Amino acid sequence: MIAWLLTLPAALAAPPFAVVLGVAQDAGHPQAGCERSCCAAAWADPAKGHLAASLGIVDPDTGERWLIDATPDFPAQLRALTRAAGGPGLTGVLLTHAHMGHYTGLVHLGREAMGADGVPVYAMPRMRGYLASAGPWDQLVRLENIALRDLTAGEPVALNARLTVTPLLVPHRDEYSETVGYVVRGPERSVFYLPDIDKWDRWDTPIESVIAGVDRAWLDGTFYAGAELPGRDMATIPHPFVVESLTRLGPLPAAERAKVHFLHLNHSNPLLDTTSDAYDHVTEAGFGIAAEGDRFEL
Repeated sequence: MIAWLLTLPAALAAPPFAVVLGVAQDAGHPQAGCERSCCAAAWADPAKGHLAASLGIVDPDTGERWLIDATPDFPAQLRALTRAAGGPGLTGVLLTHAHMGHYTGLVHLGREAMGADGVPVYAMPRMRGYLASAGPWDQLVRLENIALRDLTAGEPVALNARLTVTPLLVPHRDEYSETVGYVVRGPERSVFYLPDIDKWDRWDTPIESVIAGVDRAWLDGTFYAGAELPGRDMATIPHPFVVESLTRLGPLPAAERAKVHFLHLNHSNPLLDTTSDAYDHVTEAGFGIAAEGDRFEL
């Protein structure tokens, strides 16, 4: 009886979880300068808007919590993470790459704002070098508002005793840094978070194999189809169109399709409207669309 009681706290440990903190492309929704119908409702009613894509990781037992990506919506997302975790604090930040929607929120850790003390920021080699050498980010390093932590593609990093993250290198427009997605593993389940990639066939890892190895996959759904941005050359901003992903992943078994939830949705993407035909098409095909506040136990 005594031995059984000693194991009870571990058996009842609250599982860590991932929580979606934003679903929009880097510039959010509505987007600056957009007066089209895709943004009009969100300008009129901020409750219909969406924050830039970010994922929170929380361990309720230890109170630790991490952000994947520091977006321009960092203040609101840190507050949402605080509410999800049941108290304030930030244990660390994991960066995917150096496009504006994924790291510029780090400015809020600086002396003009939070004046943070040594928040660990996990970054790949080029990303780390960029932060350490280019202003204003290098000031965060010099003033020790952040403490850079090394990542290596394909090598797991223990966040704590119950959580590991593994960065997977993917092809993207890598002007200032490489780009990664993250596999996050907890005691029972795992997730894959990949907000940006060029095209599935440019990656030497089949996305189907990654999906098979996890229990939830949040994937790049930036553009629904190819005609969303009149006057823009879509070849200069490649992403897998959602319709392309549906074609490629459609043959998967229903259980595999159900793992996939699209996010990083551009302001022009009809999937931001839950009443759209596009939204119905994706969900009827057996896929999901991420929503802010979604939780997934690990």
